[in-house]
Amino acid sequence: MTNAPLRWGIMGTGGIAGAFARDLRLTESGVVAAVGSRSAGSAEKFADELGIPTRHSSYEALANDPDVDVVYVATPHPMHHANAQLALEAGKPVLVEKPFTMNAGEARDLVDLARARNLFLMEAMWTRFLPHIRHIRELVPQLGDVVTVAADHGQWFAEDPAFRLFAPELGGGALLDLGIYPVSFASMILGPPERVAAMATPAFTGVDAQTSMLFGYASGAQAVLTCTLSAVSPTTATIVGTDARIEVDGPFYAPASFTVIPRDGERSRFEYVDEGLGLRHEADEVALRLAAGEIESPLMPLDETVSIMTTVDAVLAATRT
Repeated sequence: MTNAPLRWGIMGTGGIAGAFARDLRLTESGVVAAVGSRSAGSAEKFADELGIPTRHSSYEALANDPDVDVVYVATPHPMHHANAQLALEAGKPVLVEKPFTMNAGEARDLVDLARARNLFLMEAMWTRFLPHIRHIRELVPQLGDVVTVAADHGQWFAEDPAFRLFAPELGGGALLDLGIYPVSFASMILGPPERVAAMATPAFTGVDAQTSMLFGYASGAQAVLTCTLSAVSPTTATIVGTDARIEVDGPFYAPASFTVIPRDGERSRFEYVDEGLGLRHEADEVALRLAAGEIESPLMPLDETVSIMTTVDAVLAATRT
């Protein structure tokens, strides 16, 4: 990837930050050099558990650490814009955990800043870089005209007002945390929708506990997407074309196998087993693009990230009318 492994600095010490740090051990493209938190205690605990040499008690210190080559923003959703901006203004390439921001305006602002400074920026939609998803993208042209995309993401969480998925101040709700995967999957296959219809059921804290979406496209295709915090769903995905369809096992957004089923003929099964959780692939992608001197990834383009956040804004607006 590069002559030397990228030295990653991680902003945040939550679950996804730890998962990324552990998966990075499975690749030769990078190492975690530092972690930053708003509290010294949290940074120390995280670093001790994962063997990270440098720990900072502020995000500013991490962003300005000369021994950090690239920053991974793994803080709660509402902090993504400010934290990514901090890193970009410090001259660092940045990987921002999904959802990229809270809305399209914030996303556009970060993209403009990165491009103005000629710095790499990418949404950490790790699903895009998984081997089975790369293979599926190669096979889509064989399906004929795509008429339907369907995907769901449901998990069960105990009702706790302090838990981030139920906390409005932490960007809680099914759509931003879980629904972003089906929305991004549909965007990958069909692009931005022309029409958006949606319905949401609120949780006890007011965030959406369940959201169902129907997208319409200029081609006549439709996407049917759902997400919920209240139950474990199949978490599968299907791409239906006039000549064949692809059925992706659940959870479709993680390393998964899939089946291609033609209108006529034999079905084909593609089995995929991956080491780790699958987060290492997005880290490899960052290293690959930085080594090539590129400032964004063609697999997760910045304009598409802004488009996805625009769609999310439209879904939220539709659920409030």
